[in-house]
Amino acid sequence: MLGNIPIAMIISEFCGGSINREKRKIYFQQRKLEMLSYYRDSLERRIAAINASIETLKIQIDRDTLNVPES
Repeated sequence: MLGNIPIAMIISEFCGGSINREKRKIYFQQRKLEMLSYYRDSLERRIAAINASIETLKIQIDRDTLNVPES
């Protein structure tokens, strides 16, 4: 299955010529949009995790520099 659509149905529609060129183009554009949206969401999650790590490290560095005894 591809999403909610059985692959056999997709193959028969595209190979059988029952779907016109414009509908096929729209279908593939929608699939590409879904894929790119998925990639963007994945990257946003990764960036959020990296930003959280950076903030945590900054807090730890600030805390550690305050606790360093002066020589």
